[in-house]
Order: sequence, then C-alpha cells, then structure tokens
Amino acid sequence: SFAYFTIKDRLPQILTRVIDTLHRHKNEFFEEHGEKGVEAEKRAISFLSKLRNELQTDKPVTPLEDELPDAALWNQYLDYQRNLPNGSGEPSWFQSPWLYVECYMYRRIHAALAQNPPIDNFDVFKEGKAQNFFESQEAVIALCTYFQELLKNIKDLDEKQLQEELFKLLQVSLWGNKCDLSFSAGQDSSQKSSPLQSLENMVPYILVNDMEKVWSLLVNAKKNRTERSNVRVDIILDNAGFELVSDLVLADFLLSSKLADEVYFHGKSIPWYVSDTTKHDFNWTIKQLGSANHMWMSRCGINWEGNLKKGVWVFCDHMFWTLPHDFSSMSEVAPDLYAELQKSNLLLFKGDLNYRKLTGDRKWEYSVPFHQALNKFHPAPLCSLRTLKSDTQVGLKPGQGEQIQASEAEWMVSGKYGVVQFDAVL
Repeated sequence: SFAYFTIKDRLPQILTRVIDTLHRHKNEFFEEHGEKGVEAEKRAISFLSKLRNELQTDKPVTPLEDELPDAALWNQYLDYQRNLPNGSGEPSWFQSPWLYVECYMYRRIHAALAQNPPIDNFDVFKEGKAQNFFESQEAVIALCTYFQELLKNIKDLDEKQLQEELFKLLQVSLWGNKCDLSFSAGQDSSQKSSPLQSLENMVPYILVNDMEKVWSLLVNAKKNRTERSNVRVDIILDNAGFELVSDLVLADFLLSSKLADEVYFHGKSIPWYVSDTTKHDFNWTIKQLGSANHMWMSRCGINWEGNLKKGVWVFCDHMFWTLPHDFSSMSEVAPDLYAELQKSNLLLFKGDLNYRKLTGDRKWEYSVPFHQALNKFHPAPLCSLRTLKSDTQVGLKPGQGEQIQASEAEWMVSGKYGVVQFDAVL
C-alpha cells in the first residue's frame, strides 16, 4: 500500500534529514550555548537515531516519556490502539494505522529537541520552509502583483466579477497545496511559475468542485449580517512557504471584498509534517513580505501586519491539531476548540493531512458522501481545499474514481488532482 511505502521509505528519509540538519548546526549550537549546546545536539541525535532504528525494524510503539502537556493524551491513544477489538494487540510501526504512526513520528522528533535544552526551541524544519519561500519568489511576486492590481478597483466589481475573483483565488490556494515538503521528503517543492496562468488548464483536475456553494454561503452571510454579528471565516492552515502566501491573499480578498469581517488562522503549535505552518512561520512570512524590495510584495506584508494589529486577522494554535485523533473526536478531546470553530460562518481546511483527519483516513468507497465520512464532525459549514497525496477520497460521482484508476494507477497520490469539497451543517 501507499502507507507501507511511506513508512518504509519516506519517513526514514525525513528522519535522516533531521539528523543531518542537527549535525550541520553543531557549530551554531556551540557558538550560542557552548559545550551545553553540543551535548544537547548529541543527545537529540542519539534519540533520533534510536527512533529511526525502531521504525525500520518494526518495533512496538512505545509510550511517550516526556512531561510535555500533550503526553498523557498520546499515551491514552496508544492504549486505545492496543485495545482495538480487531487490532493485533501491541501496535508497531508497520502494524498500525498509518495516520497514527506518522503523527507519532513527528511528535517523537519534537520530543528529541524539547527534552534537550538549550536547543529545545530549534525547529529542525525551519530551513526547508524558508528555502521553499525563497525559491517560490517569482510565484509570490506574480500573486502579490495580481492581488494589489485587483484591490485598486475591487469597489467597482459587480457580483459576477467578485465571484470570478473568489474562484480564482480559491484555486490558487488549492493548487498551492502541491508545495508540500513532507510529501517530497524535504526535496524541493517550491512553486516556480505564476500560479494564475495555468488555472484554466487545471479545472478538469478538480474532481469535486463546490466553489459555487462556498460563494452562495458567503454572499448570504454578508446579506444577513447585522450590526452585532460579524462574518467570520476560519482557515485551518497546512504548509508554510508559497501555500501560506496563497492563503493570506485569499484571506485578504475576503476582507477587502467584504465577504468576511474577520479571518482566524489555525496553525500548528509544534513543528509538524516538515512544512506545516507554526506561529513563527506565519509571522516570519509576513515580515519577509513587508521588508521585500518589491513594491507589491511589501505592500501585502505591511497590510497584513495591519490586519493582525487591528484584530481582523487572528492567528491561533491548539495542541489538538498535533494529536493523532480524527476530527470526529474533537468535541470530546478538545471541546474548547470545537466551541471556537462553532463561532465561524465557514471553515476552510487546507491540505491532505486535514482531509485524512476529516474522513478518518479510511479506505472509503469513492462515492460515499463527504457528510457521512465526516462522522458527525460538523461544528460549522466547512470546505476542504486539498490536492490528493494519499489514498483516501470520498464524495465522487459513481464510477468517477474507477474511471480515473483505469488509466492512472497513481491518481490518488500524485498531487495532480484536487478537490474543493463543501459540507453544510444540516
């Protein structure tokens, strides 16, 4: 299965890169922290080498031994896996749900650093994320330029034109999801060309296209808003780099077009899945844009700083996003987060990992309705913007998946296809 090759090949590659990254920063740790820094680096590397060995030799998954706030929840989840009626008893790396062991690996990487001060705040994936951002410069410039030109006459656009622009920026945000470093095991995954030029050609690859539903929800929310009720959109972020910029442009468009009054961004509280967005990545990206020597890039960055200061943009992170649980258990495991999402008019879930957690990462029949696969996770109307990089997909027309499968064996994992998949709260 695709899961097997991910665990067997891709995860050890990612661990090897992490170890290599720590090696390369040895001098920096010494300069900053003296011998203590070097000792911490050695301990972290030995912890990670042991982890890599456990993974490659299919050892049982062990309880977390750190004192971090989420450790108890992780260990409860391990017990839950041990006691599954159809399970094999002791979960091991190759005899467990893929989603669980993959999340578990990233949590163990975090522990390797968190337990080894003074390098406990070092993000082993930061360089890759920065590199992706810089290598996507042309695409970022093209997008910022397009958007700033659009803002000049946004007040004069009629409904039809606004809808067209929303659809364009939703698609840029969708295809921005191709820039994923955990998918390429940290290899170059930047966006080289202008994302706007190829949108027309990409439409046939959107297997479920619910953009009309997103539009009518936003337009109705705007018409029904009162003095006291703001229209709020929440974006559950995926990758830093170009994808994040495409999400920020979309968020700015929602405010500038008055389709939304406030946007909440949800990122990860620890480095996750190589390129996922943390608070540091979020702030760093806006600062990079603000200080760029390109007029429209810096205009975007400065405006976005302003949105954060004014409180119309809010960044939040919550430990739940880096737990192994499906979203269907959020109301139980993280009732505070579930209640927060219930305040939203629309939740936009970015990317493949969020999709896997929305649908429980199961081998569904392709035609099972999205609503059913969400398994009672309905805090607010939601939409998944996702390019397919794992073999879970629901909500297709009867025969649609089988037809593609006949000519393209890899269609579910190549990132070539995407979905804009909507579900309203019934």
